[in-house]
This record gives sequence, structure tokens and C-alpha cells, in this order.
Amino acid sequence: MTEQTSALATPPAADEAPQVQFEGTTPYEDYVHASLLSTLQRPLSNDPGEMAFIVTTQVMELWFTLIVYEWRTARDALLKDDLEQAIDALRRSRRSHQALNDSWTPLAALTPAQFNGFRAAFGEASGFQSAQYRHMEFLLADKSRSMVQAHRGHPAVYAELEEALAEPSLYDEVLRFLYRRGLPVPEHVVERDVTEAYQPDSWVEEVWRQIYAGPQDDPLVRLGEELTEVAELVLRWRSDHLLATRRAMGAKAGSGGSPGVAWLEKRAQRSVFPELWTARSYV
Repeated sequence: MTEQTSALATPPAADEAPQVQFEGTTPYEDYVHASLLSTLQRPLSNDPGEMAFIVTTQVMELWFTLIVYEWRTARDALLKDDLEQAIDALRRSRRSHQALNDSWTPLAALTPAQFNGFRAAFGEASGFQSAQYRHMEFLLADKSRSMVQAHRGHPAVYAELEEALAEPSLYDEVLRFLYRRGLPVPEHVVERDVTEAYQPDSWVEEVWRQIYAGPQDDPLVRLGEELTEVAELVLRWRSDHLLATRRAMGAKAGSGGSPGVAWLEKRAQRSVFPELWTARSYV
């Protein structure tokens, strides 16, 4: 080891102060843009609970963005037949999704009176209008052209969602990958209209049954389990959303014109990667 390398490896003394002199903003600020983030909370009421509602919702949006990034990374890796990179991205997304689910904590115990203290402030705003969450659902193959229409007034966001609608979902690329690996995924599934919501297929169920009935060290079993973990986190997210909403507002209509809890109950029942669940009955 050279003298220079040794010097670089020496940790600073405990009593040394960190650098505090900078010509402009701190490198931390330049990288994270923390001061910008802290200006984006703009309560419209005097109720103290509204600040927690805004911050929590914005934090959720950031987690949506990261999860979309990871799922796209996994999808694109499968397109290149890079299974290891896809599994790594799915594993990272699981940790992010767990953090997303944990984000419900500040809001999960709101009473009706507490929620009513600021509910009028956000008017017709509703979570189903989130563009990033729509990207998540599209990657899960839960496509809906009608849900894109809410964003026509924001041309850039609308164009991104139209593009996402036309792209294969994560699950589409999983099935295409299995097809290229020689598994009997039917061509009508591989060539399906990806702008439509995915529908369960008995032949795909048989493919997953064969995978799970085979050697347990098969990398395809790992792929299936990573996808199942993702699906379970999504289902838990929907359940937590439903419970938090039911606790805060009961059966009232949703702020965005939806039936509220009834809408969330319907959404919570939608399966994620359906054949991964049903195939287990036949292994």
C-alpha cells in the first residue's frame, strides 16, 4: 500500500469538524433539493392534521416514482433475457413497496372528525387521479384507457400515460420471457392487445404449475416468488388504503366522485399476476 493510499484510507479524527464553508448552497442541497421539497406543502385550512395528510401523500408519490422505475427496470431486463437483473430490480422494489405501505401510519387512525377538519380543503382531489399510481397499475397489466382521460388537461402527463398504456406491462414481458425459454405460453397471450387489462388464462396457469412443480432451485421459481411478493405487497397496499378510508369516512362518497369505500373494495378484489396464485392449487 502506498503512502498516498494509506492517507486516503485514514478516517478523520472524532474531534474534527465537518466542512461548513461553501461558495454557494451546500452539496447536499444541490443533490437532494431539500429546500424545494420543503416548499411544496401548502395547507389550505387551519387544521393541524392537513399538514400530515399533504406530507404523507407527497411521500407516497415519491415511492410510486421509485417503484415504477424499478418495475420498468425489471421489465426491460426481461426483454433482454437478463433474469438476474430483473430479479434484482424486483427485490429492490419490494423494499420500496414495503416503505410505501408503511407510509399509511400517519393517516391510518384518523377519526371522521379529524378527517373532516381538512377534507373540504382538497375539494375534488382524489388518489385515483395520481398519474404515477396509474403508471404502477399499467405495469401490473391493469390497463384502462378511460383512466387516462382524467389527465387530458396536462399534455405531458397525458402523453406519458398514453405511451405507458401502449407498452407491454411487466407481466407481459414476464410471460414473453417464459415463452422464449420454451415454456408453453400460448401465442394468443404473447400477442395480446397490451392496451387492454390482462385476463387470467388457464394455459398460463399450467405454465406456472409446471415451474412450481419442478426443481425448487430453478431460477424461474425465484422469478415467480419475487413476483408473488410484489403482488402481495400491492394487495396489502390496497387493503390498507381501504381500511384507512373506511375508518376516516365510512361509506361516504369519495372526493373525486367515486363511490368511496365501495370503489376501493372493488379495486382491492382485483388480482395481481393471477395465475401465480391459482396455479398453487395444482402443485
